[in-house]
Amino acid sequence: MIAAALIAAMILALARAFAGPTVYDRILAVNHIGSQTVLLKGVNDDPEIIRRLMHELLKVRVRPYYLLQCDPITGSAHFRTRVDSGVEMIAQLRGHTSGYAVPHFIVDTPDGGGKFSLVPAHIDGRDGDDLLITNYEGRNGFRYPDPVG
Repeated sequence: MIAAALIAAMILALARAFAGPTVYDRILAVNHIGSQTVLLKGVNDDPEIIRRLMHELLKVRVRPYYLLQCDPITGSAHFRTRVDSGVEMIAQLRGHTSGYAVPHFIVDTPDGGGKFSLVPAHIDGRDGDDLLITNYEGRNGFRYPDPVG
């Protein structure tokens, strides 16, 4: 009985190998889906909520791509957070979750100025041939060799 099951499994595996990928496999291979999440005050403006959302997106093969600042349009003022709170949220995600789960924080400037990615600043300056860096925990004094010339 076990031998028959093993033979059947081997035949199915060989048939799949010769038949090639299924339509589902092909769809997953060529379609990359990215999310664009708008940061909304009182809805998802908590780092833990965003972290959980980004992890759930990854579980269903959707890449967290943009975390967008709510546009300054008429009627949206009660949903808008401060821009620095969005930058701080990204800073809290970095170092505490997978890099795939950290989206780009984006502001879309009015009047066609375009989208800009805002990131937490980690470079504090230079000391000779070293960059002075603050890590994701806010600890500073780290050095990275970066010869100027």
